[in-house]
Amino acid sequence: MSDTVTSTFLLGDRRVNRMGYGAMQLAGPGVFGPPRDPDAARAVLRAAVAGGVNHIDTSDFYGPHVTNRLIREALHPYRDDLTIVTKLGAVRGADASWIMTRTPDSLIQGVHG
Repeated sequence: MSDTVTSTFLLGDRRVNRMGYGAMQLAGPGVFGPPRDPDAARAVLRAAVAGGVNHIDTSDFYGPHVTNRLIREALHPYRDDLTIVTKLGAVRGADASWIMTRTPDSLIQGVHG
């Protein structure tokens, strides 16, 4: 259900602004390792939220785990209206490869992680 007048929509039971922030590029080159300037990455997150973003898309395999850590460092404690969404189904190899992991056990492990 969308509300084009206010530019919000329901994401599950959460009302979010239509413009969100995709955190993928906060990690290092090739979405692997830390960013060149972690302080700048945290500043980008704070500026996005200050500018009205109230949902952020991330994943454990960005970095891996780099973007989630940056989000926590920049924004915790989280505002009540901030929604952080994530994805499962892959891990990163030591060589920065993307390895699909879609077995029931790996998906359950990802949810609990």
